[in-house]
Amino acid sequence: MTDMIAEYRRGVLYLDAGDPIEAAKILAAVLEAEPGNAEVRLWLARAYFASAQLHRAETQLRALVDRDPSDHYACHLLGRTLERQNRGREALPYLRLAAAMADVPDYAKAVERVAAKH
Repeated sequence: MTDMIAEYRRGVLYLDAGDPIEAAKILAAVLEAEPGNAEVRLWLARAYFASAQLHRAETQLRALVDRDPSDHYACHLLGRTLERQNRGREALPYLRLAAAMADVPDYAKAVERVAAKH
């Protein structure tokens, strides 16, 4: 368990340091050992998103949203991931849901941006 915590922290540090590819490798291994850990899954999704591994990010984020639809950040990031894949119509409901759940300026801006295109 201690090794997994250390690896998790190392993955987060790599992401924070601007190396999302290495972070994703580390966090994927941690998630394999701890598949029910939503926090690890979210950090892994963020690493995938930051490294433009959008299909992988989408898979992780859908699992998070399915598990907890009230996670506004996961909804927002799923919407952004879909938007980056030019799937704005699919993105819009997730972006609107996130904006409705939390008063975050970036959420509202994302809704406006995607809604203007669709």
